[in-house]
Amino acid sequence: MSDKNNHINETMPWRHPKSVKEDPHAEELVKKLVESDSYKIALEDMGFMNSYEARGIRLELDYLKAELVMHRLGIEHTIGVFGSSRAVEYKTAKKKLNQLQKELDKNPSSQEVRSKMNTAQRMLEKSVYYDDARKFGSLVGSSGKGADDCRVTIMTGGGPGIMEAANRGAFDVGAKSIGLNINLPHEQFPNPYITPELCFQFHYFAIRKLHFLNRAKALVVYPGGFGTFDELFEILTLVQTEKSIAIPIVLVSKYFWNRAVNLEFLREEGVISYSDIDIFHIVDNAEEAWAYITKWYEKKGEPLFNHKKE
Repeated sequence: MSDKNNHINETMPWRHPKSVKEDPHAEELVKKLVESDSYKIALEDMGFMNSYEARGIRLELDYLKAELVMHRLGIEHTIGVFGSSRAVEYKTAKKKLNQLQKELDKNPSSQEVRSKMNTAQRMLEKSVYYDDARKFGSLVGSSGKGADDCRVTIMTGGGPGIMEAANRGAFDVGAKSIGLNINLPHEQFPNPYITPELCFQFHYFAIRKLHFLNRAKALVVYPGGFGTFDELFEILTLVQTEKSIAIPIVLVSKYFWNRAVNLEFLREEGVISYSDIDIFHIVDNAEEAWAYITKWYEKKGEPLFNHKKE
């Protein structure tokens, strides 16, 4: 019995470094080895993980983390909402305009303040888009059977402006919503209305875009700048080239989109086909956008919601 206990309590040779009694330099040599990058487990070696050669692994991980979470939480389909990150709600825009008006009153000859005033005035006018995107978020959020019904879920880029508004609309009615944040040189904080367990951050724009389309049942695009145009035209191209199946692509605000993009001119020039303009539809507000999406599926004979047997 004592022999067995002695065997159990015996320290195995790999559990301690070579004794300094055997070699006075052993401890120092081993210390250098275990502190070297080559000795680190691959996942803990950030130099390796961030290397050019490991980019494929990083792309896979960037995709897989969010994919597994959404699958586990039952996210079946999404409706993506894009638009300007600079849009703010009316009271915020009005406060900014009033502050600038006071500055201009003190210094009426300042061209800088006057220029800022003009911009602030335009942002006040655009606050209607924030309110409307919030309304759209609430329409989608109210369409399910409750807070845990994730068959059709609002998905945004996770930031401020129109993204915040759409997430906020879902939040208003107690529905879950998704935010796909992106890691930028200047940190982007997620807006506070995203469902915590569905708030993601990506390193690669490409993977973020993949998730925008992966479960998309529709895309709704509010007025915006470069980022909004990037997302919109990439999706239009994917549908045009049949790399992605056709889904409702709705642009909100005839005033903005008919002035910002002259697609009729492109068609007249022959650089796009006559049928390409039918890929998207322009409306004026959230109610029209939601009505178009639901009718689009009714006309196609496919349900917007895939009802499961209870």
